[in-house]
Amino acid sequence: MTPDSPLRRRRGDAALYVEVLIRAPLEEVWRLTQDPASHVRWDGRFSDIVPQRTRSDGAREFRYELDLGVHTIRGTGVSLATREGPAGERTSALLFDTADALSPLGAGRGYWRYIPTPEGVRFLTGYDYVPGWGWLGRLCDPLLIRPFVWWLTARSFDRLRMWAEEGTSPEQASGWRSLRRGYRPRARNCRSRPARRTGRTIMDDAPRSLEEIA
Repeated sequence: MTPDSPLRRRRGDAALYVEVLIRAPLEEVWRLTQDPASHVRWDGRFSDIVPQRTRSDGAREFRYELDLGVHTIRGTGVSLATREGPAGERTSALLFDTADALSPLGAGRGYWRYIPTPEGVRFLTGYDYVPGWGWLGRLCDPLLIRPFVWWLTARSFDRLRMWAEEGTSPEQASGWRSLRRGYRPRARNCRSRPARRTGRTIMDDAPRSLEEIA
C-alpha cells in the first residue's frame, strides 16, 4: 500500500495516524505490543518503558525514556488495554505527559486498535500532542517535528510487522543492520490516513482525561 504523505493534511487536522497490515495471529500482535519489554524493542520512540503500578480499574501506569545520547527525555503515562469490540477488534487507550522542557512533544493522548481481517491484523494508531519548546515548538512542529514523528512511528510499525510475520528481530532491523537487504523497515509500508472515510475522526478512540480512561 502507498500511504498519503503526512504533510498533506487539512489545517486543524494534525492528528497522527499510522496503519500497517500484519499477517500474523491477533494474539501474537497483542503480545508484542502490550508487553513493555517487547514494545521497547521495536518502537523507536522509546528506549525504556518501566511499569509503575496497575490500578484497581486495570489501567497501567508507566514511565518512559528516550535516550538521545546527549540527553534522555523522560515522561509518564497511563494505558488501558482491554476494550474489545463485537467483531473481535481490540483498543488500547493512552495518556502521556512530560515535564522535560527539551522534549519536542508535550502532553498527549492516543490509542492502538487491532482489527482482525482474513488477511491478518490491521494494527493502527491515532494520537495527538501539545508541541513542546514554547513558541519555537509551535512553529517547528507542523513543518519538522510532526512529519518526523510520523515517519519514526511508521518505520517502527513496519519493524513490528517484520518481527511478527518473518521472525526478524527488531535488533536486526535497527541501526546499521537495517541497511542490509531484507532487513530494512520502511515507513512507506504504512498508511497515514484511514483507507475508508467514515463519520469518525482519527481521535475518536483517544481518551481526554484520566476519568475517561478508567
